[in-house]
Amino acid sequence: MAQPSVSRTIIRLESELGAPLFDRRGRRIRLNEHGAAFLVRVERALAELEDARREVADAGRGSPGRVAVAAETLLQLAGVLSAFRELRPGVRVHLFQAPVGSMRQHLRSGEVDFALASQPLAGPELCSTELAREEVLLAVPLGHPLADQEQVSVTELADEGFVSTRAGHWQRALLEKLFAREGLTPHVVCEGDEAAATPELIGAGVGIGLMPAVARRALGDHGPVGWLRLDAPDCYRTLTMVWRRRAYLSPAALDFRRLAGERLMPDTA
Repeated sequence: MAQPSVSRTIIRLESELGAPLFDRRGRRIRLNEHGAAFLVRVERALAELEDARREVADAGRGSPGRVAVAAETLLQLAGVLSAFRELRPGVRVHLFQAPVGSMRQHLRSGEVDFALASQPLAGPELCSTELAREEVLLAVPLGHPLADQEQVSVTELADEGFVSTRAGHWQRALLEKLFAREGLTPHVVCEGDEAAATPELIGAGVGIGLMPAVARRALGDHGPVGWLRLDAPDCYRTLTMVWRRRAYLSPAALDFRRLAGERLMPDTA
């Protein structure tokens, strides 16, 4: 829509509702508390309409439908997708790589059926089930002074440089939580969105970092890093599947949820 049309539509809507929805500062506008509250209701209504459309289409035309999933990393879905395509070859699958902060929005709008989160994602409008829980280890370069130890405390790492993901990803959130518990702040020397590059960066001596136990299993005993346990409570990654309460889930979506529960176990997550 052209900008003048958008402005006229906003004015008509605010007039109808009897309250401003935006704070206007010069040419910039931002949702105010009324607009934010209204947006939540509108997204919920639109999601219900989309659910109704899909439910009728599935029942009336025998459509194979679609399944949409948001996840922090898509690599973990490979095994599930392979099994799902074999079971439901005609179903369209849409994948979104998203930080946990965006997943609630994707779910609320009905853009996705499920979110796979490694951080808490809860609320009265959401349902969830735990798929996997695995220990998170400390990876250090071979030859690092800590490489010969089996376990280390967080306080011993106060002066170390860390390779980590950007703020918002589960590895970074866990790192900051463990340090905050000791009244410390981690020294991050390398951050990015490419978690798969972390072992190589650590092996190259850029820093040390937190990695899930699955990474150790994938790299084997001849990888570029050494592994230690952290003497810290809750040093785990918990993978949960989340969906919108009372949302319509097609037969294909229910199959996907079942397969995810079967395939995303601790030894493969």
